[in-house]
Amino acid sequence: QVQLVESGGGLVQPGGSLRLSCAASGSIFSIYAMGWSRQAPGKQRELVATITSTGSTHYPDSVKGRFTISRDNAKNTVYLQMNDLKPEDTAVYYCSADITIAARTVPLDYWGQGTQVTVSS
Repeated sequence: QVQLVESGGGLVQPGGSLRLSCAASGSIFSIYAMGWSRQAPGKQRELVATITSTGSTHYPDSVKGRFTISRDNAKNTVYLQMNDLKPEDTAVYYCSADITIAARTVPLDYWGQGTQVTVSS
């Protein structure tokens, strides 16, 4: 069994910062790409950051220059540093990871339960 648990969400004023964390635990053999997505009420889930096992990152234009994804492979943890937050960043943020639980198996996509980020004055 593999679990991803997010933390660090909350209420922040426009222009403020938050740092999200997501720790993977359980029967993990290897973790490949990790990422963060978000879903605002009435909108589709949107990918906001990805990071490969070697540290290559990708961001959509909506968050580029404001959000930074990083990972600590020793801790099986991925982070999302969010700066200059805007009201339109308000959403539930989910982490995800491609994980294998044994050698020579296909990675499966695991998701956390989500953490609420609200940007409001």
